[in-house]
Amino acid sequence: MIHAPIHAPSGTHVLADLSGIAAEKLSDCATLELLLRDAARAADARVLFSHFHAFGEGLGVTGVVLLAESHITIHTWPECGFAAADIFMCGSAQPELALALIKQALQPEATHIHTARRGPP
Repeated sequence: MIHAPIHAPSGTHVLADLSGIAAEKLSDCATLELLLRDAARAADARVLFSHFHAFGEGLGVTGVVLLAESHITIHTWPECGFAAADIFMCGSAQPELALALIKQALQPEATHIHTARRGPP
């Protein structure tokens, strides 16, 4: 039996809890989709597809931008002024630049960031 080598690309995974955000910045699908697509480009990632869903007038949004390098997602709770972002990028893409753009646009009062390297040691 021939075993193919396991392909495990290295990447950086950033999880960001962003709080103290103005509610009006967290409920518009089109604006958040544009923001995450711009964030991907700022990180030098290639956007393949995106899908965003609003839960109703003044309610939250969930969205994903699928990247050649992996993904960016966001889930928002305007009623709490909170957004959770998940940014995973492989290769030469720089997820920190994507997060910087997201933070600049949303202007959270507080952030909690967890960053992990993914892939083989």
